[in-house]
Amino acid sequence: MKLVISKQTVTLPLVFIAVFYGTAFALFFAKGDPFFLFNFMYIGTTLAAGFFLTGALPAEKKDTGRKLTQLFVGLYLLCYVGIFLKEDLQIEGFWFYLFSGVFAGATIHYFVAKIAGPFIFGRGWCGWACWSAMVFDLLPWKEPAGGKRKPFGFFRYIHCVGIAAVAAFLYFGTTFGKTFYENPHLELRWLLAGNAVYYLTGIMLAAILKDNRAFCKYVCPVPVFQKAGNACSLLKITIDPEKCIGCKKCERSCPMQVPILTYKTGNMRVGSTECIACLKCTHVCSRNALSYAFKAKSKSGRSV
Repeated sequence: MKLVISKQTVTLPLVFIAVFYGTAFALFFAKGDPFFLFNFMYIGTTLAAGFFLTGALPAEKKDTGRKLTQLFVGLYLLCYVGIFLKEDLQIEGFWFYLFSGVFAGATIHYFVAKIAGPFIFGRGWCGWACWSAMVFDLLPWKEPAGGKRKPFGFFRYIHCVGIAAVAAFLYFGTTFGKTFYENPHLELRWLLAGNAVYYLTGIMLAAILKDNRAFCKYVCPVPVFQKAGNACSLLKITIDPEKCIGCKKCERSCPMQVPILTYKTGNMRVGSTECIACLKCTHVCSRNALSYAFKAKSKSGRSV
């Protein structure tokens, strides 16, 4: 199998290396903990390798890069950081750490992956690293059946606010939350229980709605954090109107059911905050009309 190596295939990997290695050294010098070097350099290298394979492999194999990255990053964060090191990187862990004024573990994870990161990579976390989606993407309903149930998406906001409210009550109204980050066994129990509920809910929703990503669309609270950054992300799916023939293969392949072709006119960049940068739309386009890139210009000179 021949790899295509070009400026385009190495540009994004180098961006990931620069961002994550820079974060690794910055946190290492700030906190003095060598774990940050290993953690962010590992994730950055894995993402870079995945994006390199995505660009270099033939069209029918391109999703292999994303799947491998999703597996290696997802298992690392869940099994090593989560279960072995007993760090609860889920949303309740974020709130307990935040209320405690602790910038470590869940707070760093949320800041880098889900608050600051989307300003550069959009919702790349959801497409490339999430350990919940890592399991959901293995289910058989890869192309959603039926239309998107838009009103149900509002539950994500209720879920997010509800978890914050419960965490605030437990922290400020009891002694429980104040010792959360000092009790790794407690963190581990919350991590395991929360993941069990998420996996069960996600698999059930996928089976009922025939949609692998139903949990992401209607339940997951993480997009609430990501949407602001994702709306003005530096990297977005770009459509070249000179190449696009409107066949809608991209829309049919999109696991988040983003109406991609509505962005064919105007600024030509997919602005939906539901885009998870999985790049499936770019793989199925026989005209190579879609790409995941910084703002550029088409051959006609128009901004895209």
